[in-house]
Amino acid sequence: MAKDNRITLYDLQLRTGATISPFVWATKYAIAHKGFEIDIVPGGFTGIVERTGGRSERLPVIVDDGKWVLDSWLIAEYLDETHPDRPILIGSRQVEVATKFIETWLWTTVLREWMPNIVQDYRDMSLDVDRDYVTRTRTPPGKTLEEIQAGREDRLPLIPPKLELLRTSLRETPWLGGEAPNYTDYRALAVFLFMAAVATTPVLTEDDPLRDWIDRGFDLHGGLGRHPGLHPLFGLKLREGDPEPFSKAPAAGGLAKRNTGPASTHEETERLQARMREATPA
Repeated sequence: MAKDNRITLYDLQLRTGATISPFVWATKYAIAHKGFEIDIVPGGFTGIVERTGGRSERLPVIVDDGKWVLDSWLIAEYLDETHPDRPILIGSRQVEVATKFIETWLWTTVLREWMPNIVQDYRDMSLDVDRDYVTRTRTPPGKTLEEIQAGREDRLPLIPPKLELLRTSLRETPWLGGEAPNYTDYRALAVFLFMAAVATTPVLTEDDPLRDWIDRGFDLHGGLGRHPGLHPLFGLKLREGDPEPFSKAPAAGGLAKRNTGPASTHEETERLQARMREATPA
């Protein structure tokens, strides 16, 4: 399989040439993780069925030495099953469940909140041939994309605090996969790669602790996430009254450390008790 160490990937692109689909981004990383070179078949939303010879109306799709594989999850499973001698992407049911949990949380917690703030960008960044399709499928009745996106400077600062679970998860580990990235990292990074492809304004502050993981993730596999068509994620400007974008306090309780006796928890207990005293009316 993988003739000449190359796998063909059907891409979903913007007019900048950058990939728009987070599912295609995750698949790009999965192929690179396995050590294969990627032959890109370019294109947008229009004409997917024709480009894939009637095999699919959605992307990603890969061709591995003549074998067609559809769907990003099925592609990752296929790569692990077919090439077990190369670095594993998933490896266990536990990793699969954890990956799907983190991805679902990201989509429902922050990506859903980000989308109304980038829908006009989404259309404007699309290929000319895709503009009507994007407008038709992303515009709710009675509104324009311009109306939906308007006022985003008031809404965008409210979203970064919702990423605290991810920041907490990455405080004591370099990757969601542990000491090395795996498919969990790629599915999560794909959300931020999507935002970098579409959003023409930064959505995270310059000093966001997620920057280390995101930057290292974008640098993986020869800078796979450094496409020149991507926009800066960092640089969101806050105004007076905007919430703190992330917690500057260490995690507390069972989230922070293991209990090895009174000495390991005394300082934290004192801090929690002081907060309780401050919050209790005299």
